[in-house]
Amino acid sequence: MTVTSSNISLNSVGVVTATAEEGVFVVCCNITDAEGQTYDTDYCSRPDDPYGLSPAVRAWLAANPSFPIQPFVPPTMDQIRAGMPPLTARQLRLGLVNSGLALAQVDAVIEAMPDGPEKETARIEWEYATTFVRGHAFITAISGALGLSEMEIDKMWSTAIDF
Repeated sequence: MTVTSSNISLNSVGVVTATAEEGVFVVCCNITDAEGQTYDTDYCSRPDDPYGLSPAVRAWLAANPSFPIQPFVPPTMDQIRAGMPPLTARQLRLGLVNSGLALAQVDAVIEAMPDGPEKETARIEWEYATTFVRGHAFITAISGALGLSEMEIDKMWSTAIDF
């Protein structure tokens, strides 16, 4: 069943998944867009949204009331951390300082590492990286050596985004 709305056609639906918001669904579907391109995509449909593909999705859902809707599964902390934006070197350093840590503490942790490639890699990361990713091994190693919990790092990371 193809449903057309605003020059966009909903060709088929594979999976419908609920979100944390009632009545909002992520629909894995095949569409033909306004330029005539056909492809698979994920589309977020909100109730009463009159734009884009949403009217076609809502018409399809109304016509297929027994279609199974997958339940919302909250993301794990690892998934949330993987989705955290990278920090610039400036943001990371300001985040550490604003969390009560001195940059010299990071230098001391690196200096205390045994001589070898791991120590040199850590030094390069600290001194030359322009961005830092929340789940990177350097962040894990340094924060662990500084005695920071995962929750403390998350809080610092979230705050540092605004610096």
